[in-house]
Amino acid sequence: MSSDAQGASDDRRKYEFRKVIEELRDFEGSGTQLVTIYIPEDKQISDVVAHVTQEHSEAANIKSKQTRTNVQDALTSIKDRLRYYDTFPPDNGMVIFSGAVDSGGGQTEMVTRTLESPPEPIVSFRYHCDSNFLTGPLEHMLEDSGLFGLIVLDRREANVGWLKGKRVEPVKSASSLVPGKQRKGGQSAQRFARLRLEAIDNFYQEVAGMANDLFVPKRHELDGILVGGPSPTKDEFLDGDYLHHELQDKVLGKFDVAYTDESGLKDLVDSGSEALADQEIVDDKRQMDEFFENLHTGEKATYGFDETRRNLIMGSVDRLLISEDLRSDVVVYECPDGTEEYEVVDARHSTPEHECSECGQPAEMKDREDAIEHLMSIAEQRGTETKFISTDFEKGEQLLDAFGGIAGILRYSTGV
Repeated sequence: MSSDAQGASDDRRKYEFRKVIEELRDFEGSGTQLVTIYIPEDKQISDVVAHVTQEHSEAANIKSKQTRTNVQDALTSIKDRLRYYDTFPPDNGMVIFSGAVDSGGGQTEMVTRTLESPPEPIVSFRYHCDSNFLTGPLEHMLEDSGLFGLIVLDRREANVGWLKGKRVEPVKSASSLVPGKQRKGGQSAQRFARLRLEAIDNFYQEVAGMANDLFVPKRHELDGILVGGPSPTKDEFLDGDYLHHELQDKVLGKFDVAYTDESGLKDLVDSGSEALADQEIVDDKRQMDEFFENLHTGEKATYGFDETRRNLIMGSVDRLLISEDLRSDVVVYECPDGTEEYEVVDARHSTPEHECSECGQPAEMKDREDAIEHLMSIAEQRGTETKFISTDFEKGEQLLDAFGGIAGILRYSTGV
């Protein structure tokens, strides 16, 4: 699979995950009867079944008959789902949600959802029973994005590591042999200064070597590098071109950090938080700038569901731009003459009545599906890349508010 295809697949999976999580987050149960199980990829299914069986047995001690019945029904449903798996869960593990949720009017409805291969590995097995499903860990995974290199150094020590999403991972460290500013007896001031500069240079080369070994193999995935430490150390290090030339271009900034041990890496992330936040939406800003430029020239831009869909079907859309906050369904209506018409509605609202635009007669609903999935399916068939755009900047907000959350950059002018 090409990197573009893999990226599109990852974006779609994250969108589908986000949709399910939003649905699960809104569910409520009467009492502690909604069961959530997080299963790491190295946890044997047989062990999970044994745990669920034990919980089912212990649930017999629940005093409330309704809660007891609902919990045991949820656990039975989970056991039924586990039968579809062999020895281990899929890569990165999986999460199963099951329970009787309030459906209004004093009624309940049993729901069971399975989410396989989340964006990040599930770290530990977790069984949770409460009045709400436990979605927090998955939400944090979806918030995690980006791969950044971290370097903190002074003239005594240095640490190099990763920022993966929101996780800081120290990897390599070094201590220097740079002598203090006070020279030993018997050495001339000039000789001592020269030896000290050589030691500093050697240490900077050692730090750069650690960083190059760690970051260069990942340079195409790397979103940026932060360098921290006291002045003038970090300035000398960057100005001296010690880093590999491809890494120099990845440096987002240098920041004052008091500590250069492993805790200094976390301080660096805090100090560089603004640069990191900007970097996360750099690509989104670039996409929207290009869209507005094409919109201004009136050539290679499209927006709105109907027009963008037509261009997608024609194969003229290079990139489909969708707001991350868009939650809409497309309803397909069949008119009396057999033709079909489409209407986009809020995903949270019921299906509205529709009159045929040609004859004015009532049209019958034929289908209703997620508008984003509908457009992404066409895009995949036509080799069109899909980009989800954040609303954390002005033009991203405009995409949602002024253009209905749907737009596209065209391969060529269509005149549509």
